[in-house]
Amino acid sequence: MARGLLLSGAVAALLTAALPTRASASGVFDNPPPDKIVIDVATVNGSGCPAGTAAVAVSPDNTAFTVTYSSYLAQAGGNSDPTAFRRNCQLDLIVHVPQGFTYAIASADYRGFLSLQPGASATQKASYYFQGSPDTVPKTHPFSGAFNDNWEATDSTDVAQLVWAPCGVERNFNINTELRVNAGTQSPGKVSFMTMDSTDGDISTVYHMAWKQCP
Repeated sequence: MARGLLLSGAVAALLTAALPTRASASGVFDNPPPDKIVIDVATVNGSGCPAGTAAVAVSPDNTAFTVTYSSYLAQAGGNSDPTAFRRNCQLDLIVHVPQGFTYAIASADYRGFLSLQPGASATQKASYYFQGSPDTVPKTHPFSGAFNDNWEATDSTDVAQLVWAPCGVERNFNINTELRVNAGTQSPGKVSFMTMDSTDGDISTVYHMAWKQCP
């Protein structure tokens, strides 16, 4: 368990949904399995998520989990630290699923605040993989200045391309995210920044899960 992470052991959610009764042609259920889902955080590393600044929680209906950050900030320009233009975070999660089911991440919603001077730019990038499997192709969302507002980005995966957790084997699930800011040449003396956090903890990343029964 990561030191200082805002979790007291496992974060669990008891089911409120009914037992799935039908599946689509792809075998993916419209509803999640009926048993509780428990997520343990094995490790959390990165300049964007120092110890004690990230928390994970499972939704009450077992369809998603959220990651909330309180110190995920990249900035460039002005008197910014030269290394502050890039921040990253890697979460290593142990997802305990009900027997006979497997899951995949169908989509992920990212949010934060972005302040870019004219000519500045920023990117948000994420990739996902199960322990022992290769990384997925990173998905990148670019932004350009001038901009001063909340930002949102969504990674979506077609059902046919979902990467499923191996059945009958517990494999850690890894999420790698990155924020990057480029001050540009028009206003290099002014600070541009991008966050994936909030002072009140209301800004969070939501990962939506797809479910199916194992063969």
